[in-house]
Amino acid sequence: MINPEIIIYTDGSSRGNPGPGGYGVILELVGTSYNKSFSEGFKYTTNNRMELLAVIVGLEKITKPKQNILVVSDSKYVVDAVEKGWVFGWEKKDFKDKKNPDLWQRFLKVYRKHNVKFKWIKGHNNHPQNEYCDQIAVQAALGTNLNTDKWYEDNEA
Repeated sequence: MINPEIIIYTDGSSRGNPGPGGYGVILELVGTSYNKSFSEGFKYTTNNRMELLAVIVGLEKITKPKQNILVVSDSKYVVDAVEKGWVFGWEKKDFKDKKNPDLWQRFLKVYRKHNVKFKWIKGHNNHPQNEYCDQIAVQAALGTNLNTDKWYEDNEA
């Protein structure tokens, strides 16, 4: 395991699957008081897309390359795809017959800029950062000014 310089906590939510969705992200700089959160809501999307988008947005917020990052997520979909190497096999097959190729390609682009490890945690299990990410993801999904998940609506809906 790497010694993380940055910890990214993430969660995604959808109200119906598919339905309105959102993500929540917390960035923490290890050894400092730096703690920043982000969220965004979408009109029509899926839970897995929001789980993955949360990770992508967290990684994209880090502009200095080659950082040691720990991503903490309750998404088996995301954590297993990366830690078990599935996404790299999907990439070799150009994501044929895989869900969310647009987001996986975006993920790989930013993932490769850093040293990233993942830690899966059980959701809704009183983990303070995960609970907060869940809250802001749900708030974003329930918001009134929701964005369009254009790729999903154009290709899957």
